[in-house]
Amino acid sequence: MNKIFKSGFITIIGRPNVGKSTLMNQLIGQKIAITSNKAQTTRNRIQTVYTCEEGQLVFLDTPGINKAKNKLGSYMLMAAERTLNEVDLILWLVEPVTYIGAGERYIIEKLQKVRTPVFLVINKIDKASDEEVLKAITAYKDQVDFAEIIPVSALNGKNTDDLVATIFRYMQEGPMYYDEDMVTDQPERQIAAELIREKALRSLSQEIPHGIAVVIDRMKERKKQKIMDIDATIICERESHKGIIIGKNGAMLKQIGSQARTEIENLLDTKVNLKLWVKVRKDWRDSDLLLKNYGFDKRDL
Repeated sequence: MNKIFKSGFITIIGRPNVGKSTLMNQLIGQKIAITSNKAQTTRNRIQTVYTCEEGQLVFLDTPGINKAKNKLGSYMLMAAERTLNEVDLILWLVEPVTYIGAGERYIIEKLQKVRTPVFLVINKIDKASDEEVLKAITAYKDQVDFAEIIPVSALNGKNTDDLVATIFRYMQEGPMYYDEDMVTDQPERQIAAELIREKALRSLSQEIPHGIAVVIDRMKERKKQKIMDIDATIICERESHKGIIIGKNGAMLKQIGSQARTEIENLLDTKVNLKLWVKVRKDWRDSDLLLKNYGFDKRDL
């Protein structure tokens, strides 16, 4: 008798910087979603796929749920909230603290209205004592009718196997949605753009990263050579930001390019010739046309 094959869609939600992308990368064993300690790291829904003998789990990493400050913020909020009623399971990531702030209250309100089962996943237990984790569970456990409460460390993988096993218990018999060797539905161009943006986020000062986007202008493999030529543009909102991104004698842009190139080479398993430019597009985060041009089209949600 054949074993039942289970499958389903799981969305990962939470405030910015709680470790959603780190958890997703850990679960599928490969870096797909970019990570940094700055808000707005994830801007689009990113789907990754975990396949094993038991079944297939499709994870959606969503932008952090925060009140919107501009049109880009509205797009990100819509991308995150749209998933809640469309999936089989919701993982809500929180940190092991007892303080429940306005951001968490906003998420609690949303979760109280959904019919989808919700797991409370307390992340970053590698940075907290058992007592702190227990206090966090006590603070959160009655806020929403949670199906499960599971403490994990997305960074070092602690308890993530238990999390996957528990997720499968809630999945129904279903088809294989993606080929078993597929780990993401993101086009290589998009992942390359995101890896460049990650390096910029990590290298630049706190104020600038919110206002940058990365566009791949050209991505082409050289004939008969294992080299990928990539031309990309970093979009920023002010001339002063452009100067900081380029840096003295181009040093900052070189640093971003060199770090991004290494990761893109690992992703594509080929040599990469990466050229970066910087352009100013004032207030692009509030322009419907520019948002659409840079890959943030509400019709795609």
